[in-house]
Amino acid sequence: MTLKFGLAIMNDFPPGVVPASRISMMREQVRAASDAGISSIWVLQHYLGSMPTLQPVPLLSALAQDAGEMTLGTNMFILPLRHPVEVAEEFATLDHLTGGRAVAGFGMGYRENEFESFGIPMGDRVGRYEESITLIRQLWSGQDTTFDGEHFRVKDQRISLAPVQPGGPPVWIGAGPHKTGAQRAARLGDAWIVPPHVTPEKLAQVLGHYRAERERLGKSTSELVVRRELVLDDDRDRARHIGVTARGALTAKYAAYNAPQQGEAYRHLQTDSAAEEVADASYLFTDPAGAVAALKDLEQQGLTHIVLRMQWYELGQEQVLATLEKFKTEVLPHFR
Repeated sequence: MTLKFGLAIMNDFPPGVVPASRISMMREQVRAASDAGISSIWVLQHYLGSMPTLQPVPLLSALAQDAGEMTLGTNMFILPLRHPVEVAEEFATLDHLTGGRAVAGFGMGYRENEFESFGIPMGDRVGRYEESITLIRQLWSGQDTTFDGEHFRVKDQRISLAPVQPGGPPVWIGAGPHKTGAQRAARLGDAWIVPPHVTPEKLAQVLGHYRAERERLGKSTSELVVRRELVLDDDRDRARHIGVTARGALTAKYAAYNAPQQGEAYRHLQTDSAAEEVADASYLFTDPAGAVAALKDLEQQGLTHIVLRMQWYELGQEQVLATLEKFKTEVLPHFR
């Protein structure tokens, strides 16, 4: 299987930025990604906070025409904060607007302020998440649906808009890089998007848990997906400086919001030194040859899809387009 690449578009901005001023730049990036041979586009979700954030489903709908034949997905849509009937209809709509090229990337979320503001206890997030995925899949079947869960109940109802893709968009799971997360992703999803801060050694371990659980459940092999942060420059030290500075500014903003626990899965949000260690171990702030070597290592581990983010916080458009051009001409040919 040929290794595929996605581009995570920056849709959360520094305080004071008016996102309307960035729409043309985002469209330019999507077109450049399509031209570069990238096969998918991804955007994230957060609510509240100090960073103006364009919500993912309407944004992907707006970018669909620029994306051409690329797949468009959420990375990640915070599922426990929403009602699954609404989510099923919303993603079915996205599937129609994209011509059947939507992917539903569903995450559990971790920021306490979001859950408190929605009036949803953090303790309910796992139950709501798992029930929601089950109910959404039933609705996407297009058949009459009855569901009687702890959090959600539907009696003899049918979705108004069956998705273009039979059974609905693929569900890619966002889960922490630990055994429980890997097993949840294997059980609930069509793929697992492993977070970008996971080291190659840890990645091999958690993918082992994922594969073992898929095999135990009798499920076929799936896409194996990991996210990575990417800055390319002919000078490897300059690439590292650019990436660590921009990604570090974003990390500091993210770290201002409470996570449910301060375990290994959230270590990259804790200190500047930890963030730099993560960057050196897991991110691809390097020259094209270094990126090829790191991506070849991921390919050897069996990864089938790498979602790359090339922009954070105040990193400018010129740098993003330069990285995309180097990726197109000096990296991607090694994977064709």
